[in-house]
Amino acid sequence: MAMQHACVPCRLALRGIVLCWLALTLGMAGAPASAQTLPTAAETLTPGDLDSEHLFGFTEGSDLGVPGEAELEWETSGRLGRRLGRFLTVDSGLALKMPLTNAFRLAPGVTFNASDIGTPGELTRTTGGFNGGFLETRLRLLDRRAAPFGLTLNLVPGYGTVDGGSGAPARSFGTEVGLLADREVIPDTLVAALNASFAFSSTRMNVTNAHLLGSGIEVSAALAYRVQPGVFLGGEVRYARTYEGLTLDRFAGDAVYIGPTAYTNLSPHAWASFTWSFQVAGQALGEPGPLDLSNFDRHQMRLRVGYNF
Repeated sequence: MAMQHACVPCRLALRGIVLCWLALTLGMAGAPASAQTLPTAAETLTPGDLDSEHLFGFTEGSDLGVPGEAELEWETSGRLGRRLGRFLTVDSGLALKMPLTNAFRLAPGVTFNASDIGTPGELTRTTGGFNGGFLETRLRLLDRRAAPFGLTLNLVPGYGTVDGGSGAPARSFGTEVGLLADREVIPDTLVAALNASFAFSSTRMNVTNAHLLGSGIEVSAALAYRVQPGVFLGGEVRYARTYEGLTLDRFAGDAVYIGPTAYTNLSPHAWASFTWSFQVAGQALGEPGPLDLSNFDRHQMRLRVGYNF
């Protein structure tokens, strides 16, 4: 659908994404004519090297980890603030990331959910517990150590037992497909990333038996700067659109998020990252106001902790 629904701040955010992509590709003119003259990841990547995957917030780098070195990752995402009533949800996931080769990784995981949701005149719904599972698959298309930038294909099918918008019991199947690109603008110091993703889901409500179909796209860009060894600070901007139907059928709303990011090494084998994003612009179809608080949240935050072994 055309971008006429996006407001002026949305276009400014998209301009920021384009500028970040220019930074990502800066210096390509000076790259060797053939990447074959550069060492491959298998020749250079060892435990302890810079891993770009977690340096940013919701945006992710293209790295997969080191074959033979597994990673256990705990991720907690919070969503706060909708147009009507009380809305607070916390989604957590535990994943085991297993790089099988330099270019391919599998990561099975389980998810948990807690929510406190209520609308005026109705009782607040407070729920929590086991939610479902997923299987993340990543395929590296370009290695940033041997090419002008890194590029990875990310595919994540999943199943859940809670509707994320209402907290009501449901059976939900969904899949996210994304492209993750990154580049070290200043080696070991300044890293830029650009993500683009498409997601779709089918949800059957347990109580009403209503069948909900939805899809969406999201583009994000981020920068991370090393302020001291093992510590990166930065920021990101994200633009998201949501639709009714599995194939972007009917536009429902859009939103722009910005926020700071932080990453730190906790030990030679452990790390943590955190981000807090704020919706600064958006529009829900057929509703007034400068933000879309019907389809999107006012605040989104994410904490991730990982351990390599």
